[in-house]
Amino acid sequence: MALPLHNMLDLFLKHIQAKLLFTNNDKLLLAVSGGIDSVVLCDLCAKAGFSFSIAHCNFQLRGEESNRDEKFVKQLANKYQVPYFIQKFETAIFAKENKLSIQEAARELRYNWFNGLIEARNLQIKTRSLLLTAHHADDNIETLLMHFFRGTGLAGLTGIPEIANYIRRPLLPFTKEELRKYVTANQLSFVEDSSNQSIKYTRNYFRNELLPAIANVYPQVQENLRNNIERFSEIEALYQIATQQIISKLCKRKGKEVQVPIKQLAAYNNRALIYELISPYGFTEKQVEEVVKLFSSESGKYVNAPSGTHRIIRHRHWLMISPIAGAENQHFIIDSVDTSIQFSLGTLTVRETQHVNPDTSSKLACIDTRLMGYPLILRKYKAGDYFYPLGMRKKKKLSRFFIDQKLSKTEKENMWVVESNKKIIWVVGYRIDDRVKITNTTQAVTVIQLHT
Repeated sequence: MALPLHNMLDLFLKHIQAKLLFTNNDKLLLAVSGGIDSVVLCDLCAKAGFSFSIAHCNFQLRGEESNRDEKFVKQLANKYQVPYFIQKFETAIFAKENKLSIQEAARELRYNWFNGLIEARNLQIKTRSLLLTAHHADDNIETLLMHFFRGTGLAGLTGIPEIANYIRRPLLPFTKEELRKYVTANQLSFVEDSSNQSIKYTRNYFRNELLPAIANVYPQVQENLRNNIERFSEIEALYQIATQQIISKLCKRKGKEVQVPIKQLAAYNNRALIYELISPYGFTEKQVEEVVKLFSSESGKYVNAPSGTHRIIRHRHWLMISPIAGAENQHFIIDSVDTSIQFSLGTLTVRETQHVNPDTSSKLACIDTRLMGYPLILRKYKAGDYFYPLGMRKKKKLSRFFIDQKLSKTEKENMWVVESNKKIIWVVGYRIDDRVKITNTTQAVTVIQLHT
């Protein structure tokens, strides 16, 4: 149902207050193309008394028409006596170099620029700076349909968010027709973007072809879809509450690692739950099936996130979501006693004592001083490493030792060793080498300790 024209300013303000979009104290940056939508946004903000500036992107895609739009926006800023920012982009070149569509390139360019403007303004002034875009109800409907036909989850059916980080979209309650009537009633000038009529762009096809065709069968299609967006938004809010409660009960945190019991997760038999669990770590919906396969895989099998930041590993009865360790090939040289080294596991200290009193703590290595020599090397474990575990006369590869200790893949990747005279004398936090143990003949003890 169309909103009463004379009430648009009041409805605009009530909506802002009801949704807590922004206040009079905020500094607003309006993204303005010069078309009907952004012209209405400028006029409403001016009439409401908000403090704002204007930002315009010239994508240089429509020749003289692009320059015409830029000139119009400058005149608009002068009309409202507000500051303006103009940025020209080599959009076609950027799209080709980055293998993007023109639409994707334009979006990336403008939001990167907007983000820079907002950050700069926040550094200059103490009050909050926000970006306002002129997305309206018709844009919301088109986005819903595009998501639906492309393939989406429940969140994709909620349309365009009114609040997203520093972005606010106060025109979402209003239809395009209502904005046109406002422009006519207030005798506002605007510019037309000729590319809006071309159906080579996906959104324009939905706007100019698909929706009018559907309206022939369902005349109330737009109002129905707007109502659906509200319903889906409310359902999605409940869905998020429920899934997060389940996830918080399922997951156990151990340092930077998240452990999920496979049996309990599989019992839900719900791929949506798995997606909500893994998506915060950079995994995609397409990888849900790969995670399901881990349920019946052997220990050690894993799935990497496309972002390269996390990995899900099958370890016995658990799925372990953990950061992927970087190629940390650091070597720390310890060339004397009374040394302290900070590294990823904590702090390593070295001291000597005359008292032969070995400690059983796994974080303490008591070494016969005469059986070792400086410099000591603290380094990451690498394939092929071996040592003689305390109490054994035969050497053992560390990879085998880790299996005996039932260490997960992540734990193995985070293992460090202390080396002396080209032999490992301590697997940090686990076992010393039998060849350097203290005995009844030991006169001096070197104590290497891990502080976490």
